Amino acid sequence: MIVQNHSLVAIVTLISLLLYFMMGLRVGEGRTKFGIVAPAVTGHPEFERRYRVQVNTLEWLPIYIVSLWLFALYWNDRIAALVGVVWIVGRILYMVSYSKDAASRGPGFGIQALATGFLLFGALGKIIWVAIHTGV
Repeated sequence: MIVQNHSLVAIVTLISLLLYFMMGLRVGEGRTKFGIVAPAVTGHPEFERRYRVQVNTLEWLPIYIVSLWLFALYWNDRIAALVGVVWIVGRILYMVSYSKDAASRGPGFGIQALATGFLLFGALGKIIWVAIHTGV
């Protein structure tokens, strides 16, 4: 049995989760800085933007992470990892731009959405192809 090495995707996954962890810390810092006591999620606009960045990232993480791994398993670890890096860059751009002005979040959002779509539909297509050709 040949075991594929998925170290690159594992590293990208962990970096993605570290980015999300950092976003959570930024929300906590914003609570302290702007006096927003939990469970409140509204108050100062800068806090609300930090909060929305974190929550929106959480909304995308399941789709992205599962698609990243399925793409790596069914297609290629290196390509999946590269697209994962694109997702990370898109999320960083989204965070930085949204934190300054919510109206400027579009490019970062678009980059991460395209990366996720590539992984999702690429994995789905290959899984269907394999299922058809193996009779499953």
